[in-house]
Amino acid sequence: MQNSLCILVVEADADKARQIIDALCEAGMTDVHALAHPGGLERAIKQISPDIVLIDLANPDRDTLEHLSLVSDPKARAVAMFVDQTDDELTRAALNAGVSAYVVDGLKMNRIKPVLETAIARFQLMRQMQSELDAAKRALHDRKTIDRAKGILMRQRGCSEEEAYGLLRKTAMDQGRKVIDVAQALVTAADLLS
Repeated sequence: MQNSLCILVVEADADKARQIIDALCEAGMTDVHALAHPGGLERAIKQISPDIVLIDLANPDRDTLEHLSLVSDPKARAVAMFVDQTDDELTRAALNAGVSAYVVDGLKMNRIKPVLETAIARFQLMRQMQSELDAAKRALHDRKTIDRAKGILMRQRGCSEEEAYGLLRKTAMDQGRKVIDVAQALVTAADLLS
């Protein structure tokens, strides 16, 4: 685990927060911040921009879980939640909200490091999958735009699909632009003129 990670601990009990910070420091973490009241989580995240948010809740309800998860922005950082009790619905709510690690049976000091390592690994995996999904969606959208542009050229110039694509490529090269940019401009112009 990277020792330079910034960790925000959300723990209402001051003694327990101290124990958590001590356990993290013993694990080599030096940039650890504590927050006593979850109500200040959004502001604290803006101020210190942590890599990981570690939240310890005794008996959460669904609204609290969803609120804390959303405020923690689990798409931007790993979020690990420790709860004393849960049920299937709460577990699903936490995972659906993007929590990287949802640990039942409370926070044990000897489990902090492996749980955080797991949370970071899961977060990185989810981030990579999201990035790949976004790239696939973008490629599909670009492909549809290029196909529309080729269709416009084929109708207007009476050319084949291959010739239409060649014209898009040549125009892009001549203008120092990407094929998708030329295709998008053509589709936009055609939409304006129709």
